[in-house]
Amino acid sequence: MKTTAEHNERIAKMSFASVYPHYVTKVEGKGRTKKELHEVIEWLTGFDSKKLQQLIKEKVTFEEFFKRAKLNPNAHLIKGTICGYRIEEIDNQLTQKARYMDKLVDELAKGRKMEKILRSND
Repeated sequence: MKTTAEHNERIAKMSFASVYPHYVTKVEGKGRTKKELHEVIEWLTGFDSKKLQQLIKEKVTFEEFFKRAKLNPNAHLIKGTICGYRIEEIDNQLTQKARYMDKLVDELAKGRKMEKILRSND
């Protein structure tokens, strides 16, 4: 499934603060912790918990969130399908980064081992 310009724009303008509580609810509902969620987000973006809270307070968009992020050099190892999109085939970089995050949160919620989520053995 190919992303549309409208879809990419919607993700770019969405605030990270509006999505973050859904991430927390998803992982905690499956027995994982906020601390683990933060570990996954930090692995992908370089943002520690303090910086995350600051970005949430600022209500930054995903566009600004990923502009400030230092993406993990192994992020390209995140593959598979999320929300009907094959991550490695998404041509819009920002949308791809947002789907990287969705995929990591999904894997955490599904009980995948942290070392697998963080692509340390791949």
